[in-house]
Amino acid sequence: MTSEERRSEKRDWSLKDFEIGKPLGRGKFGRVYVAREVKSKLVVALKVLYKEQIEKYQLHNQLRREMEIQSQLRHPNVLRLYGWFHDEERIFLILEYAHGGELYKKLRKTGCLSERQAAMYIASLTEALAYCHEKNVIHRDIKPENLLLDHAGRLKIADFGWSVQSAAKRRTMCGTLDYLAPEMVENRAHDYTVDNWTLGVLCYEFLYGYPPFEASSQDNTFRRIKKIDLTFPEAPSVSAEAKDLISGLLVKDSLKRLSLQKILKHPWILKNTTPSEADKN
Repeated sequence: MTSEERRSEKRDWSLKDFEIGKPLGRGKFGRVYVAREVKSKLVVALKVLYKEQIEKYQLHNQLRREMEIQSQLRHPNVLRLYGWFHDEERIFLILEYAHGGELYKKLRKTGCLSERQAAMYIASLTEALAYCHEKNVIHRDIKPENLLLDHAGRLKIADFGWSVQSAAKRRTMCGTLDYLAPEMVENRAHDYTVDNWTLGVLCYEFLYGYPPFEASSQDNTFRRIKKIDLTFPEAPSVSAEAKDLISGLLVKDSLKRLSLQKILKHPWILKNTTPSEADKN
């Protein structure tokens, strides 16, 4: 943490501590603005949630869990949550500002990524998830919309709304359709290996421009996930090593999926990244 970040941390925040700038985005439950903390001049993202919406959709416990989990995580590839405060109508989350925005937007703009870029993102994600899993945190909703880029292009995992901190297996079906692991689709117990599965889905999407089990309807997507209906279109730019990594992650038996340690030692990752590059991107 920088000295500016340390100075910005305190427990009695209020809206008067910030200069509010342009809106960065809006969602179902609120909006996000760029803001600057008056004393430290630290630029942050201020996520504004409306209590009325939180109550309407009974999200109190989920939001509390998200705040508790994200605020204790300290990793260069995990978006920081510095703190929070509230007034009568709103809850404010003070988040690290990711200048580059969502990886989703970059992916939509470029269509797909080069193998080198994809491998560096997967390596960064793998290191961040290894850190989270060591703390018994399962993210459960890794997708391009929840991956942000900072001013240097470094990837940051954001939005811990579906995350849970538990060493025990879970049964809640959560996440986003195209990224769900088979055990979730089949309502079986799941553990941290659902994040490993999602790395396989993401790697495929990075290289081909769309998720591997995408279909015309939810039922068809579920069917393809259950069957592991995985095909690799003819694309000369996608190497055999990349396909091998994806195939090692998109495995129905969660115990047989590649571990995070094996991902980082996989020939495709080693060929396309170096430790210093994986740390920076």
